[in-house]
Amino acid sequence: MGKRQNPFIPKGKADLFVVDGRAKEIISELERMNTKVISTIRCPKLYDAISYHPDIVMHPISHKKIIVAPEVYEYYKEKLKKYGFKILKGEKKLKEKYPNNIAYNVARIFNYAIHNFKYTDEKLKFYLKKEGIELVNVKQGYTKCSVSIVGEKAIMTSDISIYKTLGKLGIDTLLIEQGYIELPGINYGFIGGSTGLLSDKELLFTGRYDDHPSRNNINNFLKKNQVMANIITSEKIIDLGSIIPLNCN
Repeated sequence: MGKRQNPFIPKGKADLFVVDGRAKEIISELERMNTKVISTIRCPKLYDAISYHPDIVMHPISHKKIIVAPEVYEYYKEKLKKYGFKILKGEKKLKEKYPNNIAYNVARIFNYAIHNFKYTDEKLKFYLKKEGIELVNVKQGYTKCSVSIVGEKAIMTSDISIYKTLGKLGIDTLLIEQGYIELPGINYGFIGGSTGLLSDKELLFTGRYDDHPSRNNINNFLKKNQVMANIITSEKIIDLGSIIPLNCN
């Protein structure tokens, strides 16, 4: 199987991001980096903590093709079409409670899509297979939230099942301690939901992780993969449903 391009790894430098519309400081900082930002809107079917999270309502299938949950399809179609993206309307409607809110929360690494595919949107599965992506099933349903993409074959996660599965596939995987990431209304958030690549050499963090017990391991892992950490704000790291990078140039 030839190498597939991972849409979560920007070509060059990302010049457009999709970000939780409530994260005003992060949106301002990204705009100061000379990037454009699309603020998410609330998805009314979801519980409040994740109701604005982009990785819950959309999945970039490729660098120019994005599938979006039907409830918010018109909004993102309007926002993204001017940048040349093809926006597909997902089939599965989202509901408030797990596992009926995970249909589009699929993680990507190398030639693999990682998810609990019992609950994935069928149209998303169809297009992933069409792109030549191998579907790898895990128990975790919030896989994009749980996976921070560091490089083409390198990720960080606090989920043991993802860690074991990807390790067997030859992916360089750092297992970090669970917790220590903010997610208002929930006990804790996830590392994937707190990060996003600005380029293949620079990983954005929503805030500080200096009190995370795995901070040294995170720093060493980034150094090993020649990726720099860019801490966007001085606040504590928070799960915003991923900082989703896009290329509009």
